[in-house]
Amino acid sequence: MVTEISRGRGKLYQIGSEQFVDDINYQLHEDQESESAHWWGEFTLMNILNIRENERYVIELEDGRRGGCYVKKLVNRVVRGVPPRYLYHFTSTGPLE
Repeated sequence: MVTEISRGRGKLYQIGSEQFVDDINYQLHEDQESESAHWWGEFTLMNILNIRENERYVIELEDGRRGGCYVKKLVNRVVRGVPPRYLYHFTSTGPLE
């Protein structure tokens, strides 16, 4: 399996309404050998927001490609007493266009 990894700055939108949610910093993994498009990764939001997990969103990458994906929230509690920084994991089997 050949996996390409890229990092960048993108945008997150609600699926369906295409309403802008926030700017994101992402790390993307793409399976280059799969017959069906498969990609996943992690992102952080630029602002302090709480988005719904296990819902579909559209991620727009730095190079302009977009794709729908499912999002799951991961909590990173590095320092006690400081609000948690959320890291979001995303996954999709649809195309990035």
